[in-house]
Amino acid sequence: MSKQESTAQQAAGTQEDDEPDDWDKRIFSTGCADENAKLTDCYFEKKDWRQCKKEGFVTAKPLSYYVPARASTSAATKPTATTSAAGTPTTASKDTEPARTPIPAVSGTPLPDAPLPQGNELHATDGGSSKPIDWTQSYHGLGTSAFPPEVSAILQTPLDPDDIEVKPDGIIYLPEIKYRRILNAAFGPGGWGLAPRGELMVHEKLVTREYALVVHGRFVAQARGEQQYFSEEGVSTAAEGCKSNALMRCCKDLGIASELWDPRFIRKFMKTYAVQQWVEHVTTKKRKQIWLRKDDEVRYPFKKT
Repeated sequence: MSKQESTAQQAAGTQEDDEPDDWDKRIFSTGCADENAKLTDCYFEKKDWRQCKKEGFVTAKPLSYYVPARASTSAATKPTATTSAAGTPTTASKDTEPARTPIPAVSGTPLPDAPLPQGNELHATDGGSSKPIDWTQSYHGLGTSAFPPEVSAILQTPLDPDDIEVKPDGIIYLPEIKYRRILNAAFGPGGWGLAPRGELMVHEKLVTREYALVVHGRFVAQARGEQQYFSEEGVSTAAEGCKSNALMRCCKDLGIASELWDPRFIRKFMKTYAVQQWVEHVTTKKRKQIWLRKDDEVRYPFKKT
């Protein structure tokens, strides 16, 4: 091999070594090649990745970068015609990045109970006072107008017999969660609420409290709920049951489950869906008759005799 050929071969080898391999190409494609080099050099020098956090840190783009401006999609992607310096019309690239707008901060201010007055105009919906409505005393909106027909239809829908439960003493009732479902279907979650009208009264083995049912900013009904308890540890649970009891009573004014107070409906339901059964108390061994649905089984603390 001549000296000239040897020199040419060495030059070709040097040129091949200068070409980045597949691994380097992957690093370059990430756009973080400089950071990778700094991090590698730092580790080679300090032999501890934890001391190289500064070199390896890459500042992320702000969240607003990823939120496009509020403009129509067609306007953002449609190419625009411009004129070059030579007077030749050109078309802007379709890949032009749209403008970015920052995300507005979420307000932490709670909503008032009633609209605040504007200017010198006082809010006249609650006795001309500019203060938010005090639902512990106010009857704002009581009887002002009827609910729309579609809402009334939901509230007064006849009960499904499968939803009605029977207590051992023969009283029929609708579970409180189903009252809430009916209210949610009629007014939407958040469109109604129970406002306490006084303090929780804790008596011996009984708690009571008065509540007002407020729907879409209107007073609808008021009732006092009650619930028994058997130990001091059960007062909190009894307070929740008291609220549910008040809700059930308030719903009567909206016509919800009104059949449960209709004597004829009660007699017909008991004849069709309920039965009396002799049972024995598991602990006291006392025997007595209880009512239950025909499709139910005797449950603890009773057993069938």
